[in-house]
Amino acid sequence: MNDMMTNNPSLDLVEFVEMQILPQYAAFDKAHNMEHVTRVIRASLDLARKTGADINMVYVIAAYHDLGLSGPRAIHHLTSGKMLLADARLKRWFSAEQLKLMKEAVEDHRASASRAPRSIYGKIVAEADRDIEPETVIRRTIQYGLANYAELDEEGHWQRFMKHMDEKYSANGYIRLWIQGSENEHKLNALRNLIAEPAKMRLVFDRIFQEEKNAKK
Repeated sequence: MNDMMTNNPSLDLVEFVEMQILPQYAAFDKAHNMEHVTRVIRASLDLARKTGADINMVYVIAAYHDLGLSGPRAIHHLTSGKMLLADARLKRWFSAEQLKLMKEAVEDHRASASRAPRSIYGKIVAEADRDIEPETVIRRTIQYGLANYAELDEEGHWQRFMKHMDEKYSANGYIRLWIQGSENEHKLNALRNLIAEPAKMRLVFDRIFQEEKNAKK
């Protein structure tokens, strides 16, 4: 049962997730590590309290949303959903109907999805997963590039970075926000203004790129 005084997830569920699920994120790249999943959980719980969604369901959806990165990245959202549904331990807290809804929410969290999430739960985790604070987005994109494209020089990383920025975050990009009036709307506008001015973006890129390269030494 939820803690109705603080509207937090059940303590036994939190203990299970923190012991059995979250440590798996330590094996992922810097852009999808423990810091990332913890932030998504916090943002998801905040949105759950604002929307009235089930706090336990939202907590588990956020915790499982990127577990599929243990396999191919392109289908990680589908793999994550399958992993959630297949985890029989969750039957202690959730019905079969709830677990199906949670699986669908995890599947629907990916930013490149062409359709809206099927439920409020998918919208919550999709929104929470989009930390669109400009510097955070820039740093995570650089971190991913350094981790997965070691053969590129700095100019190559810059070209890959800007291609990604344009395809995902620009005014014509594929990212969609699903909860109106969210803080992400304002952050996305700020990031789009930066993308529209490559000279300013390059200054930010160069600074963070050097910070991340030095951190890897």
